[in-house]
Amino acid sequence: MTTTTPREFTNPLLVPIHERMTLPWLLEERVRRYPNHTLVERKVALGSAWQKVTSKAFANDVHQVAKGIIGLGLQPGDKFGIMAHTSYDWMLLDFAIAHAGLVSVPIYETSSAEQIEWIVTDSETSAVVTETHAMADLVRSAAPKLANVFSLDRNGIAQLIAAGKDVPDSAVDERSRAVGSDDLMTIIYTSGTTGRPKGVELTHVNFVGLACNGRDWMPELLHGKNSRVLLFLPLAHVFARFIQLLPISAEGVVGHCPDTKNLLEDIASFKPWYVLAVPRVFEKIYNAADAKAGSGAKLKMFRWAAKVAIEYSRALETEAGPSKALTAQHKLAGKLVHHKIMDLFGGAKFAVSGGGPLGDRLGHFFRGIGLQILEGYGLTETSAPLSVNTPAVNKIGTVGPPISGVAVRVDEEGEIQVKGPWVFKRYHNNPEATEEAFVDGWFHTGDVGSIDEDGYVKITGRRKELIVTAGGKNVAPTLLEDRLRGHPLVSQVVVVGEGKPFIGALVTLDAEMLPGWLKNHGMPTMSVEQAARDPQVIAAIDRAVERANKAVSRAESIRKFKVLDTDFTEANGMLTPSLKIKRGPIAEEFASEIEALYS
Repeated sequence: MTTTTPREFTNPLLVPIHERMTLPWLLEERVRRYPNHTLVERKVALGSAWQKVTSKAFANDVHQVAKGIIGLGLQPGDKFGIMAHTSYDWMLLDFAIAHAGLVSVPIYETSSAEQIEWIVTDSETSAVVTETHAMADLVRSAAPKLANVFSLDRNGIAQLIAAGKDVPDSAVDERSRAVGSDDLMTIIYTSGTTGRPKGVELTHVNFVGLACNGRDWMPELLHGKNSRVLLFLPLAHVFARFIQLLPISAEGVVGHCPDTKNLLEDIASFKPWYVLAVPRVFEKIYNAADAKAGSGAKLKMFRWAAKVAIEYSRALETEAGPSKALTAQHKLAGKLVHHKIMDLFGGAKFAVSGGGPLGDRLGHFFRGIGLQILEGYGLTETSAPLSVNTPAVNKIGTVGPPISGVAVRVDEEGEIQVKGPWVFKRYHNNPEATEEAFVDGWFHTGDVGSIDEDGYVKITGRRKELIVTAGGKNVAPTLLEDRLRGHPLVSQVVVVGEGKPFIGALVTLDAEMLPGWLKNHGMPTMSVEQAARDPQVIAAIDRAVERANKAVSRAESIRKFKVLDTDFTEANGMLTPSLKIKRGPIAEEFASEIEALYS
């Protein structure tokens, strides 16, 4: 690792880039190395056993679907949309589109008609495959000029394959060989916490070159026949899309969980070596374990075990390490409590977390019970990770050093800037936004943070999200929000206070956790709406606010809060598909509640 200035850090490439680094090449290499090794395990029906698909068999499926795409009359460079659950079919379509020389355009299944119309029109998409017939109807109504719309529940894959019955095998080979590393592979529309989504153009080398370097960046996860990952985050999001390529670049196995209702069952049966998730998933698991402990002695035992896990993990970072007494406590806590939580992860040893700040508390807790969470950071514009912790040196509280090939710097205002071969070149049809995003070749992420002496990046917030109070105090809301979400009752938190005399917060209740919490506290059953006005519930949130405030100065602390009788969701437009809060729409929708905090 080398540095050019104290505020800039660069890591060299581990795997050189070459002109053949494309999605078809990546699969071809996997087949060449391990033709008969399992590449994917899939379930053909709910509750069925995992079926093994070898590298050669997957490549054959890709070839057949690619013939169908060519048979539709679609040309190299045409755009092809995918609006479906995370699944084998999504992965199959992604590779088939690339083998036919086309450009994939992911669409979130939760997208509105207006969003679909914008994405299809702006990208000039020629065909779309959806999960369901209802989604297909939505696409047709939003984009009536679109000729080719298929749905997976109406044999969409079979229809595509049938369209290629007269296409020679050589046509796919010719198309695949013609694809270059700098050719456009996909246009991913940002989920957009503010404004209309922008189409991020990413090339084959952006993804494939990064996957090949990522393989050697984390050999503990990716090398060896035991490397298995179960994907359940949306493949429409850049994070899961990139992670899916990592095992293909090595000798790993990919599994998919289309419905998170079956996640624990699928994890138990698939037995992943590593998983990936957003921080909210880890928060829910922790809070569910706390709620399940109930009350009295069991709750005290869980919280003692949680405290021991955190203290043990923190001690690992000291020169002396954990004391004999702490080690003994940790061993006992493992037998009594920790193993029960680890069982939920099906034997996984690692987890990759991104999409938002994890926070020290959760990072240390999970490492303390035996699951090492490797927190990373990136954007759609950086093809997913631009930095990530490694098993060798995992600094909890940071998002790791820049991944190989990436240069990161922090400007005078604290903004993180990045450049390298995995950074996008432009926004689709939006030269103004592209020009605004780059200065002297450096992409401005909009995130604020720092770089330590070892090159590890720490993110403290979004530049646009920094709150400046009437007293001139700059407050990064994410630290308070993370601490407060640690309470079992809390679902979401939005810290407010721009131009106001003090910091306030909007808090929503977790409908899943509420019944258990009420029972554990000897309270009657009540709805979220009733709980939002209940004095005991409000008192519990007040105590949680007091604990969260210990992490900041008085000027940064939450003085007043409002418990809302509704939650923030994708459906009501308050969360992105990657579960980030949309501050603008929330501030607009709850303007009167915010104003009431200061009246």
